[in-house]
Amino acid sequence: MKHSNALHSLVRKRGSYLVGSLARFNLNFARLPEIAQQVARACGLAVPCRNPFRSIVVRAIEMVFACHEALRVINEYEPPAAPRVELPGRAGTGCAATEAPRGLLYHSYQIDDHGIILVAKIVPPTSQNQKRIEDDLRQFVPGLLARPLEEITLRCEQAVRNYDPCISCATHFLRLEITRE
Repeated sequence: MKHSNALHSLVRKRGSYLVGSLARFNLNFARLPEIAQQVARACGLAVPCRNPFRSIVVRAIEMVFACHEALRVINEYEPPAAPRVELPGRAGTGCAATEAPRGLLYHSYQIDDHGIILVAKIVPPTSQNQKRIEDDLRQFVPGLLARPLEEITLRCEQAVRNYDPCISCATHFLRLEITRE
């Protein structure tokens, strides 16, 4: 993208996509424990949920799931025979896709015989959501143009944080300029 140094991820022939809490909720609602499903329903959530402003509620449902899962793991825990397994060092390349709180994380590494990382490539959820955030802001902002600049800025910051709270570690990260004709 000419306007940005950030990575942008796309699905060929489809465009932007979303990873993170809303995507997990929509894809995995049926797999949630009954307690989390009940809380979701009580909060007025239904699948599919496409409103990014509901992502904070979805994150709360994920906390219900996390507590339920933590209790299950504790109750079913059995200590392993050994705390770790020794492995000989060797050169190699590996890659994985793991689910992180903000969404899907792709990562690959190349290491040498001493375990030194020679090459690392990480594609964080932020770069996967970046294009979707920009696309949605383009649709969101025209409905706000009659409002004062400060309010528009605040609403845009809220919209971005709904997708990825880590984009804006500082409260005010967005410099917005509007040219009115």
